[in-house]
Amino acid sequence: MKVLVVGGGGREHALCWALSGSPLLTKLWCAPGNAGIAEVAECVAIGAEDIPGLVGFAQTQAVNLVVVGPEAPLTLGLADACAAAGLRCFGPSAAAAQLEGSKTFTKEVADAAGVPTAAWSRFTDPAAARAYIRAQGAPIVVKADGLAAGKGVVVAQTVEEAEAAIAEIMEDRVHGAAGAAVVIEECLVGQEVSFFALCDGETALALGAAQDHKRVGDGDTGPNTGGMGAYSPPPILTEALHAEIMDRVIRPTLAEMARRGTPFRGVLFAGLMITEGGPKLIEFNVRFGDPECQALMLRLRSDLLAALLAAYDGELADFDLRWDPRPSLVVVMAAKGYPGAYAKGTVIRGLDCAAAIPGVQVFHAGTIRRADGAVLANGGRVLGIAATGGSVQAARDAAYAAVDALDWPEGFCRRDIAYRAL
Repeated sequence: MKVLVVGGGGREHALCWALSGSPLLTKLWCAPGNAGIAEVAECVAIGAEDIPGLVGFAQTQAVNLVVVGPEAPLTLGLADACAAAGLRCFGPSAAAAQLEGSKTFTKEVADAAGVPTAAWSRFTDPAAARAYIRAQGAPIVVKADGLAAGKGVVVAQTVEEAEAAIAEIMEDRVHGAAGAAVVIEECLVGQEVSFFALCDGETALALGAAQDHKRVGDGDTGPNTGGMGAYSPPPILTEALHAEIMDRVIRPTLAEMARRGTPFRGVLFAGLMITEGGPKLIEFNVRFGDPECQALMLRLRSDLLAALLAAYDGELADFDLRWDPRPSLVVVMAAKGYPGAYAKGTVIRGLDCAAAIPGVQVFHAGTIRRADGAVLANGGRVLGIAATGGSVQAARDAAYAAVDALDWPEGFCRRDIAYRAL
């Protein structure tokens, strides 16, 4: 099979790395890819949101399966464009991708499906939003309704902080059109879990779970980021809780999406808060998480390509997955300044030394390779240093040993990934 992966981050490197081991694979491309992906796939210079360019390439090369990494191409209709061109695409239609593209849509689906979630209201008028916040009090959560690259959520500890978030999102439009409307929610208390399920429109197959670390600094301090690290599986996820999430969140959502005439095919990523009253939905994403994907792919023992095909073909009812029982962990190395302004073009040395540590796999997120072979930082989140081990502590020790083997003074990471498990 010939496969095209769309995207160029750490998630896509992990997907390409896993797909490259499939006995079904004959050729693997990635658009646009990065310096690390180039070691396992042929990178093609087509942007992840260039829908006509991607479809044209897939047609010309007779690609058998397009695998979409990021959310933006899905909300822009890449799966629909592939279907119209007679191409297989792993990922939901634009209508189904609204589960991530619109917070309001997600809340309406959850309410219709009886999925437990935080109490919420939607606003398009900043003054009305502020009045609601003052009436509700804090802590309270303010979310840009549209896509904001994982950065459109403010967990406000005070009314003033929430009102400032309204100003930034709705009036200053720091997230562009995504802030035309906001969803304001009650603040849930508990542990967050990222739960993944492979879906074929009717059947859901659990893909495992991870815990992400969103804030930039140790001890969950500083601004939210796209994710500074993750580990899998979370100790909080018992067999009983796993079953409850499938029964109360994943399957009812799948049934409601089918009822609406927009069946969901692809990866459904439920961001959950495990409260004293059980799991509650925070948000849905319509793709693999980043960096959760890196941790999951390290533990997957089944053929990923066969699993994605089964989801596309509607055959998950007769499919199963094998997992490495050992925990995995990924530490994100970011450019200093992230998630604010950061420099690009700094040289990263020591990658071979880091990768040589037993149990370690280095995933590239924001990198490019210079003509002389040097690897340069080319983004905010730049590397995912991942490892498996006999325990969470062993995986963490290996990952941080690899971090310390790098020579990249312009990079930084959190030093407490998996602190909840330890």
